[in-house]
Amino acid sequence: MNTLPLSFIGLVIVLIWLVNSINVLREYERGVIFRVGRLLSHPKGPGLIWVLWPIDRIVRISLRTIVLDVPTQDVITSDNVSVKVNAVVYFRVVDPTRAVIEVENYLYATSQLAQTTLRSVLGEVGLDDLLSQREKLNQRLQEILDLHTDPWGIKVALVEIKGVDLPESMQRAMARQAEAEREKRAKVIHAQGEFEAAQRLSDAALKIQDQPVAVQLRYLQTLTEIGMEKNTTIVFPLPVDLLSYFMKGKQ
Repeated sequence: MNTLPLSFIGLVIVLIWLVNSINVLREYERGVIFRVGRLLSHPKGPGLIWVLWPIDRIVRISLRTIVLDVPTQDVITSDNVSVKVNAVVYFRVVDPTRAVIEVENYLYATSQLAQTTLRSVLGEVGLDDLLSQREKLNQRLQEILDLHTDPWGIKVALVEIKGVDLPESMQRAMARQAEAEREKRAKVIHAQGEFEAAQRLSDAALKIQDQPVAVQLRYLQTLTEIGMEKNTTIVFPLPVDLLSYFMKGKQ
C-alpha cells in the first residue's frame, strides 16, 4: 500500500527536476551558466541544453541588435546656446559572459553612458557645427560609446542624433539671418546682371562704331517692332546730317 505512493512521489520529483533542467534557447539566445555560484567557461546554446537544477542557474542573453532611445537632453553648446537633443543608439551583445559578470545591468549602464556622452560631446561644439556636422558627431559618439562598452562585451554599431530643438528666440534670429543672406545673394546677382548687361552694351557700341550703317538697321528693326501695335504713335527722328544738307542748298 505504501510502495505506490512513494513511487508516484518519486516520479513527480523526477518530472519536476527534468522540467527545470531542460531548457530550449532560440537561435539568437545564449545561456550563461553558474554552477554553485561559479561561472562555466563557455555560454550554452542555441537549441536544447541541460541545466542541473538546482545546482546550476542560467542567465539568458539575447544577441539581437537592441535599439536604445536616448531621452531628450538639455545641452549648452560651446557658444552658450541652450538646445534640447535626443538620439538613438544601436548596439548588441557580442560576449554574453562579460555582459553578465562585468556589469550589473548592461541595458541600464549603456543608457546612462549614452546620455552622459551625448551631453559631453555636444557641449564641446558650437550650434553651427551641431546643425551642419551631424554625421561627424554621430561617428564620434559611436566611437566613444563603443570604447567604453567594449569591456562589457557590447558592440555599439550606430549612433544617430534624431532631433535638435532650438529656443523660439534662436529660431527667429536664424530666420532673420537666412532672410538677410538671401537678400544679399539677390543683390549680388542683380549687380552681376547689370555689369554683364553694361559689358554687352559696350561691346555692341564698339561693333556699331566700326559699321555706322548698323545704326540705321537697328533703327528700322525697332520701327518694325513698334509698328506691330496699331495704336502706337511712331516718331521719326530727323538726322542732323540731312538738315545740314538743306541748309547748304539755301545758301
